[in-house]
Amino acid sequence: MRTRKRGPVRVAALAVVAALGASLLAGCADDGDSKDSASSGSSSSGGSGGGGARTTLTVGVFGAFGLKEAGLYDAYMKLHPDIEIKQTSIERNENYYPQLLTHLGSGSGLADIQAVEVNNIAEVTATQAGRLEDLGKVKGVDKDAFLPWKWGQATTKDGRTVGLGTDIGPQGICYRKDLFAAAGLPTDREAVGKLWAGDWQKYLAAGERYKAKAPKVTAFVDSASGVMAAITGGSATRYYDGDGKVVYKSNPAVKEAWDTAASFATHGLTAKLQQFQPSWDQGFANGTFATVSCPAWMLGYIQDKAGEAGKGKWDVAAAPKPSNWGGSFLVVPSAGKHRAQAAELAAWLTAPAQQATLFEKRGSFPSARAAYALPAVSGAQHAYFGGAPIGQIFAKAAEGTPVQILGPKDLIIAQNLADVGMLQVDQKGRSPEAGWNAAVKAIDNALDQ
Repeated sequence: MRTRKRGPVRVAALAVVAALGASLLAGCADDGDSKDSASSGSSSSGGSGGGGARTTLTVGVFGAFGLKEAGLYDAYMKLHPDIEIKQTSIERNENYYPQLLTHLGSGSGLADIQAVEVNNIAEVTATQAGRLEDLGKVKGVDKDAFLPWKWGQATTKDGRTVGLGTDIGPQGICYRKDLFAAAGLPTDREAVGKLWAGDWQKYLAAGERYKAKAPKVTAFVDSASGVMAAITGGSATRYYDGDGKVVYKSNPAVKEAWDTAASFATHGLTAKLQQFQPSWDQGFANGTFATVSCPAWMLGYIQDKAGEAGKGKWDVAAAPKPSNWGGSFLVVPSAGKHRAQAAELAAWLTAPAQQATLFEKRGSFPSARAAYALPAVSGAQHAYFGGAPIGQIFAKAAEGTPVQILGPKDLIIAQNLADVGMLQVDQKGRSPEAGWNAAVKAIDNALDQ
């Protein structure tokens, strides 16, 4: 999967390392901007498939999006000999997305299919829908096959669905069984999940229990910012309301997430790390924290960073409440030359069977709930995490996540709350109030308020 930090720089950091893990890895990033064909055969751009000519469909993505790597392009071309698929990739979404907006505005320079990251889909849906095809009307697309909240994220107020979801980031809690045992806490994933079931305050209480008998030089959780992101990821309303107004300052859900996460910092329960930085990676390797909020795609990241020494020590349990962090979409620009064929390809790539394959090969969790009953998902286990039934754990989290209101500047708000505000509380010992005020000032400046 392509997911990411609560800010664009971490996107590539996560993506690069996630590619290095073994089975069921999260999606990742390439080593720079690239143009790569899904086939080594010759092609004829355009054409209708007659007389040996092949229609070339282009797919523009950020990072190693996973579709090519999972073999989906090759499978589609085998089914459609008259089609050749070529993919172009820009490593970082913060470079890819501005270019996409520019090309949509000019109606030129676009691929037949373009990827859109979840943090950008609200802006694309609100401002670019008129330049995109309505994929909800494409043959083979079944609205009911998708999670309602995922379908809604790319659907306009007048009912046009301009993006089809590829994947999501339902969250669990990954934990170190050896550290839990040393602190006198249960290690069985069902028992661990019961420690905090239904309430993030119970997660805090479990941290207090851990701290009382914790092995030296270890903390209960990696960072306060990670806790805050996990909590806000389960709220229907976060930074914007249904009318598109910025409401994070007055939203009780955001305040509760802030206060709870800050309590982890002020109670000395965090390792004071910043996610997707080298010190965070080293924390996995050195076992300096016992838990981390982890979407499905982070399993590969942990496996890579903790290495062989961590195998069997890590496990994953249900999070206190269902929550989501991450996911992407495919859109079809109306300026494309092969709109009908591109829409057909987008529909096929996001169908349940292909999403199940993407999960099996790349660890990107399906946004199509119809995929959850397929063996590749329902029976999925992760050997590195003690054979955890990850298909079942993350499917339950996905189905319990509320329909979330997304706003055009969600990423800016979340990044500043985490890296300007909460980081000061966690690392510098500033008061939660001071950290909040610093974040609000930075957000106001970024939003010109």
